[in-house]
Amino acid sequence: MSPTVKASVTAAYRRRAQPPLTHIAPVKGTFYYGSCDGVLYAGTRFHLTPGSTEAEQVALQDDGAAMKYFVDRPGAGWHYVASDSFPAGPRGCAAIAQIPAHLAALWNDCRSTADKQ
Repeated sequence: MSPTVKASVTAAYRRRAQPPLTHIAPVKGTFYYGSCDGVLYAGTRFHLTPGSTEAEQVALQDDGAAMKYFVDRPGAGWHYVASDSFPAGPRGCAAIAQIPAHLAALWNDCRSTADKQ
């Protein structure tokens, strides 16, 4: 996985988060990436990085535990499209309408190694 893709997906989440989240990064073992019919898809959880503010800590304490999903259509750049419930439902990302079913299956329904920790 390209660090540029992870940085672009993280920037897309930073743009939509309220309050704005500056000190975040994808959680190791939770980043999913793939393409379908020329459209790129990604899913990840985020955690705080050093220097986080109290407002960021409060904002991410529940929301950060949920998977976030992103789409990059040709020429459009990465955009946040959906989030799992917390706790995640039993179908994982297979329940996310914006993620193609066969891609969710390849991603093992987004059941990451982080889920087992």
